[in-house]
Amino acid sequence: MKVGLLDVVNKIKNMNKRKYNITKDGDNFFKVEVSDEHGFNTTVYERNILDASKYVIDWWETANERKDTNDIMAKAILECKEIDKNNNNLREIL
Repeated sequence: MKVGLLDVVNKIKNMNKRKYNITKDGDNFFKVEVSDEHGFNTTVYERNILDASKYVIDWWETANERKDTNDIMAKAILECKEIDKNNNNLREIL
């Protein structure tokens, strides 16, 4: 597969959307706030800085899988709404 300059620029632009913040929360935990290039966010608490850092990396490495799963779910919901519409079940869903 040939990779063009635009592909590289878009990848770099998306990587800039990745953000994280690790802060000490009380005596025993580190608060991890992380977002990926698709705009998904999460907050977790880890017992040490190594686990907190690993969580950030793992979150970023699974970003595409998370997006694919979300896209599949969104498509399924839209298809269910269409089935309801076609079966004259016209109540408002979501």
